[in-house]
Formats: sequence, C-alpha cells, structure tokens
Amino acid sequence: MIQLLFTVLAAEAAATAVLLFNTPLRKLLVLGLDRLKRGRSTVMVKTLAATAVLVLASSIYSMAEIRLRFAELGAPTPTDQILMSRHLLEASLLGYSLFLALIIDRLHLYIGELHGLRNSMKAVMKQNRVIGTAKTGSS
Repeated sequence: MIQLLFTVLAAEAAATAVLLFNTPLRKLLVLGLDRLKRGRSTVMVKTLAATAVLVLASSIYSMAEIRLRFAELGAPTPTDQILMSRHLLEASLLGYSLFLALIIDRLHLYIGELHGLRNSMKAVMKQNRVIGTAKTGSS
C-alpha cells in the first residue's frame, strides 16, 4: 500500500504543478477535472476520500495503541518500533494525499472563476469600446 500511496502522491503533486502554470497540459487537466466533477464520478471521489480518511483514522488509532504498549512495557520492542514507523509513514502519506486533493480541487475552482472573470471583463471592455466609438461618432 505504501508504493500505491507514493504513486498517488507523485501524481497529485504533478497535477498541482500543472495547474499552477499556464500550459497546454493545464487546459487538458482542467477539462478532465470538469468531467470528473460531473455525474456519478463525484460520488466515487467522495467515497474514495472517505475511505482514505477511515484508513488514516485506523492508522492513527493503531499508533495510539502501540504508544500505550510502549507506556506499559517501558521500552518498545523492535516489532512495535517497525509497526509504529510503518503506520506513521502510511498516515503521513495519506494526510499529504488528502491535502493535495483539496489543493487540486481549490485550484480547479479558482481557475474556473478566473476564466469567467476574464471573459466578463473582455465583454465589458468590448462594450466600453463600442460606447466610446459611438460617442465620438455622434459628436
């Protein structure tokens, strides 16, 4: 599962980098995210996010149990140390992945809003030019 989390994290980091800079890949990714947010796929994304949160909570709970065993025994066993480090790595990767998913979602929203604002500003500028030429033509 750790390899899968590293792959997901790398893909999300790449998607975030693509969204930050205006490239042709950005348009392609925004179109893909637009399609992903329509229809039934939103349910799938929410389900995956909820599953990731549950796995994160389970990993944190397991770390808490291991921590209690540390307190009872006084010194951690090598097995507990390995389990603790594995759960810590899994929890941190899941947390980073959920955070990057949130960042990607917000960037997608802001790019859409920016595109709409630019279009409305172009329309207003065009309307101002038409009004300005009409005023100079009538005078």
